[in-house]
Amino acid sequence: MSMVSQPNYRVNKSQRFALRASSHAVLLALASLPALPAFAQQTDSAPEKKLERVEVTGSAIKRLADETALPMQVISRADIVKQGLTTASEIVARISAATNNMTDGGSIAFGGFRDQMGMNGANLRGLGVSSTLVLLNGRRMANFASPGDSSGVDLNTIPAAAIERVEVLLDGASAIYGSDAIGGVINFITRKDYTGIELNASYGNSSEGGGGKKTASIGGGLGDFDRDGFNIFGVVDLQKTASLNANQRQFINDLDIPGRLPDLLSSASFPGNMRISNSQRRALIADGFSTNGKTVISSKTINPAAAKGCNAPASLYLPEGIGGVDGCTYDYMRDIELYPKSDKTSLFGRAIFNLGGGHQFFAEAALNRAKTLYSGTPNRVDADMDVSKVPSLAGTRLAKLDADDEDRIITVRTRLSEAGLRTSELVSSGQRYVMGVNGLLANWDYELAYNHSVSTVSDRNYQGYLNEQMIRDGFAAGTLNPFGPSNAAGLSLYDKAQIRGEVRRAVGTMDSLDFRASRALYALPGGDLALALGGEYRREKQDYHQSEALAKDLILGETSQGPDADFGHSRKVAAAFAEINAPITKELELQAALRYERYQVTGNATSPKLGLKYVPMKELLLRASAGAGFRAPSLSDLYRPVNQGTAATLVDPVCLANDGNVTDCSDTWTTLTYSNTQLKPERSKQFSLGAVLEPRAGMSFNLDYWNIEKRDLISTLGVDSILANLDKYGGLVHRDEDGVIDHIDLRKENRGRQKISGLDLGVTLSGLKSSVGTFGLRANGTLTLNSEQQTGNGDPFYSNLGHFVNEGVVQRWRHTISLDWEQADWGVTLSNSYLSGYTDQSIFGKVDRKVKEYSLWDLTGAWSVTPAITLRAGVKNLLDTSPPFSQQAWFFLSGYDPSYTDPRGRFLFLSAQYKFR
Repeated sequence: MSMVSQPNYRVNKSQRFALRASSHAVLLALASLPALPAFAQQTDSAPEKKLERVEVTGSAIKRLADETALPMQVISRADIVKQGLTTASEIVARISAATNNMTDGGSIAFGGFRDQMGMNGANLRGLGVSSTLVLLNGRRMANFASPGDSSGVDLNTIPAAAIERVEVLLDGASAIYGSDAIGGVINFITRKDYTGIELNASYGNSSEGGGGKKTASIGGGLGDFDRDGFNIFGVVDLQKTASLNANQRQFINDLDIPGRLPDLLSSASFPGNMRISNSQRRALIADGFSTNGKTVISSKTINPAAAKGCNAPASLYLPEGIGGVDGCTYDYMRDIELYPKSDKTSLFGRAIFNLGGGHQFFAEAALNRAKTLYSGTPNRVDADMDVSKVPSLAGTRLAKLDADDEDRIITVRTRLSEAGLRTSELVSSGQRYVMGVNGLLANWDYELAYNHSVSTVSDRNYQGYLNEQMIRDGFAAGTLNPFGPSNAAGLSLYDKAQIRGEVRRAVGTMDSLDFRASRALYALPGGDLALALGGEYRREKQDYHQSEALAKDLILGETSQGPDADFGHSRKVAAAFAEINAPITKELELQAALRYERYQVTGNATSPKLGLKYVPMKELLLRASAGAGFRAPSLSDLYRPVNQGTAATLVDPVCLANDGNVTDCSDTWTTLTYSNTQLKPERSKQFSLGAVLEPRAGMSFNLDYWNIEKRDLISTLGVDSILANLDKYGGLVHRDEDGVIDHIDLRKENRGRQKISGLDLGVTLSGLKSSVGTFGLRANGTLTLNSEQQTGNGDPFYSNLGHFVNEGVVQRWRHTISLDWEQADWGVTLSNSYLSGYTDQSIFGKVDRKVKEYSLWDLTGAWSVTPAITLRAGVKNLLDTSPPFSQQAWFFLSGYDPSYTDPRGRFLFLSAQYKFR
């Protein structure tokens, strides 16, 4: 059976590209096939190729490339180039089974509230970055070094310019690869045995300006392995991206965030809001004190500037906002960075030498550096000032209190605009060196390799991070003015208080030695019974260091983990596995694998896998698989010191119950996250059933049902879940003597289960010739049928399928489609990526609403000027579709969900390629 298209499950779709994409897009594509112009099947004879046995993702047994029975998508280099994709993160975004990936935009969206800014991570099935295994040429890489909740490879470390193809295994693979492969495996495979020189350059910019991009790469190889006995290949890739600010985008204004989400903005305004106590409020009410010029104050957030509209456009008078009817609300979304400025450099090299006698030596080196500049809002502070320093309170009874009366102290929550924007530089660098030998020894096809991989992350403050005590003293002395422009002495103090330089540094190291060997044992009716054996010994290490200023908690705008926060921990991992491939008959093939893995500290895990492929007729392939998997807790999960963070703006229900209002009862509550050395591995079980139909050469359809269940989830409770269920989790909420939340504990524990299931659909049509050119169609879609999770053991399941819950949503339907046309030296590709709409996050006091679907169309064209020179031009987001409005409160950025949308809008690019062989 010729299943050549089976490993090429690229997601693409119908010629009805003028129609609006919908959740039934693939079915519409199939229905439209008869309407295609009388295409002639491609029957050109081609020279017969030598069929080479290769190793495919998900198996350690080499086989013919068209024999695989695994549910796998393959993204070829041609697909990558046609769509103008230049980074691994952009490639992963085109995978229909990937959801809630970590991106540069998402990093900004966290706004410093959470860890691991600068990381780009892959997330298959929505099971989490930590449950998606990313490989480079079939081997692991060091995880992103910064401690945090997501343990995974930073996609910035993948040498995108060197990629030949990407194999996406949409099935659990712990039986072959061990931990982390619950959701699937993404294997980036680089070019091999390449000769010649290739130069690439591109330039792109958005139609509204901002977020522009420049790239350049040079690759070259020499030595024909078959002829010369060696090949050396290398590529250098340079990329520069410009920042994108909210003030450059009309859609930010169109979202009307101050009008629609005033309560999700900030109460740290300029001029500053005064946060008064109950006794202070009573005194001012007795004075008939008014700040809005209309009514006597009623809340505990007050600002005399409210009567004059505050200080537009940054600080606004929004009675429904978090500043309330008596105060001001700061609209941080009007002038915030949506996309960071970045410089990324990567170098990849690979060499292979024939040692003779059927043995080879190979070596790989990958070096990369990503420098990302994050620019946020100005810093903020809650400063205590004597009432005599507050002109608007002169003449009130508070000003007449005794000097030692505590009600004379006024807390002012103000935005430090004069100190500049908080700006930090995140430098993530990686090194990976692999060397090994492979060949044939006593009929065993073997490979032995050593892998040394390092991830280094440096976080440096550039501007806007200040010596906290100097700032507090400045306000207490009246040197700094929270209500208006500071004088020369105040501006000088801001300058002196700046703390610049590296504040955090993390290094993650992985050293591994792996061995595998396979051979045919004896003949079965369908072919050779093959056996593979292998093992791995790995050492993982994570070191974290913070600056002296951070350790002493001197930096305003940074959260210290205390003087003892520096840590260095390591562990050893040993594993052994076996796999058999048994073609029982010409029609039926069995694959079975078993891996035993032992993690120092957390114990061992055994992961079995069973797969079946049945070919009842040459046009049809049926397949099934079942297995178990696990994810070991990360070193951060086990050992990270207590970490202080900040939750999104949420309402305290206890405050509301005590006759409070949303203004006084909402805040970005402080959180303390605790690791846990007693964590157990997460466990999973999964199965899949599928079929591939190939009615003729160049035409294939696939449909796969998949089902995954995880238990003993390693997680912390969400702050919104804690506040919504205080009867059960109230012990995690710590309050001061006035009953106001001081902080909330978030503890890593094994808790609850997660269930997710769905269908993967694929369509591939190629070589469809007509009088006007040759057409091709590729479509992949994922229909998620169920996605639910428990908050804790014994709790009811809640669903995030089509509903934003806690930190994100799993869209019910996602697809990517591309229609290709080629004629002589010209080619055009029209592609679409689509995510279905969903129910927005439920916010206290707001009506439930729907978020619209998100559909982007891209158009690219190519002209082969000569066999060596190709020019390309393209438009991404052809229709200039803006992110749909969302009231989500998880991300720092408000008004839309930055985890899957692109704020750049229409983006035009030009590229040129020169190849010499």
